[in-house]
Amino acid sequence: MMNKAVFLDRDGIVNREIGDYIKRYEEFELLPELFPFLYEVKKRGYLTVIITNQAGIAKGLYGHELVHACHDFMQEELKGHGLAFDAIYYCPHHPDFGMCLCRKPQSLLIEKAIGRFSLNPEKCLMIGDKDRDVEAAEGAGVKGYKLPANPSLEELMKCLPDE
Repeated sequence: MMNKAVFLDRDGIVNREIGDYIKRYEEFELLPELFPFLYEVKKRGYLTVIITNQAGIAKGLYGHELVHACHDFMQEELKGHGLAFDAIYYCPHHPDFGMCLCRKPQSLLIEKAIGRFSLNPEKCLMIGDKDRDVEAAEGAGVKGYKLPANPSLEELMKCLPDE
């Protein structure tokens, strides 16, 4: 049984960071570096889980439908390469519109995945492009890595522990 996972922030790590909210399906573009990285991650026996804040929902900029459409597209693209994310968790909230426990830097979504998949946090890692990604990881006892948005394959690979 797999008891380790790579948690990934979505915007800027999985898909191209465009400097604004993705408000239209056409703006959602997977990073080409994602595919070889996920092959290596799967080869090493990790589950892959997306943990993403989608505050544009709370702000009324887009709806859950757009998020689901982007995630369906993403999974279909990955499927064409023999890959898939094992789970996708997103927070639709924003602090201007009420508090929640699931928005990063809170660790609830990571903790949900840890519980769902019986993961060992010490064998997991989180890759994101914001301090809040690392804070959420550390709050769940997971090692966090902050990379620049739209990282190179080399930068992604450096986050994986030596085998």
